[in-house]
Formats: sequence, C-alpha cells, structure tokens
Amino acid sequence: MVAEDASSADATNDADDVDAAELLARAGFDADASVLTERQAEVLALRERGLRQSDIADRFGTSRANVSSVEASARDNVERAKETVAFAEALCAPVRVEIPAGTDLYDAPQRVYDACDEAGVKVSQTAPDLMKTIGERAGDAVYGREVRERLLVTVDADGRIRVR
Repeated sequence: MVAEDASSADATNDADDVDAAELLARAGFDADASVLTERQAEVLALRERGLRQSDIADRFGTSRANVSSVEASARDNVERAKETVAFAEALCAPVRVEIPAGTDLYDAPQRVYDACDEAGVKVSQTAPDLMKTIGERAGDAVYGREVRERLLVTVDADGRIRVR
C-alpha cells in the first residue's frame, strides 16, 4: 500500500513538472497560424500528457467546467481543420470518383480504376484492398457491401486514396 501511495505521489509530481509553454514550443505551435487559441493548445497538450481536467483547472485558476469547454472547442476546431484539409485535397486531386448511395461496394474499385486510368494515375491496391480501404474510411456510410451514403473517393498523383 505504501508503494502505491509513493507511486501516486510521483505521478502527481510528474504532472506538476509539465510545462505547457515548453510543450507548445517543442511542437512548433504558432497561435497566429493555428486554428487553436493558445489556451486551447495548452489544454490539449496537457491532456495528452495525462493531466486531468481538474488539475489543469487548478493550474490555470479556473473551473473544471471551463477546461472541459476549452478542450471540447479545441477538439472541434481540430476536426474542422482536418475536414478543411480533406476538402482542399479533394479539390486538387486529379481523380475524383463519386460512389452513389445504393452502390454495391464490390463495384467501387472498378470505378476508381477507370477514373485513374483516364487521369494516368496509378493505384497500387488490389480490388479487395481498395474495397477494404473505402469501407473502413467511409465509416457508417458503408454497411456490409452497401454504400448507404454518397461517397467521394479521391486519388492524388501519388496514388493515395481519400474517402469523404
């Protein structure tokens, strides 16, 4: 029991040693160029280091509810930024293939291969691998072999597949 208490104390001391500003500097964070505020970045950095919201609140002199709100906003901003990047990549991709709702997933690879042939882009995945990639990246939009929601499959010049 004493060892557990000492271990717990060590974990608390380790948390106290985490410097958010140093973490941000090492990661190259630039608040002027980021979709995150400095506070949002600090909270994410500290959470990634294992600190609890209540510990972060104590450190910043605020409430746990406030830290929770800042973290939720930060994670939402990160997801929006990812979606924006995916959109920009889709616009620039030489191959864009729409897979309509109701399509059998087994038909998707041929559509992608045909579009890639027209654009002169090589895809290095076999049909089963491509079906698996599309199915996994589509999430709930694919169930079994059925495409339930319209998908946009893009292939960049290097053959990388993206599914939106």
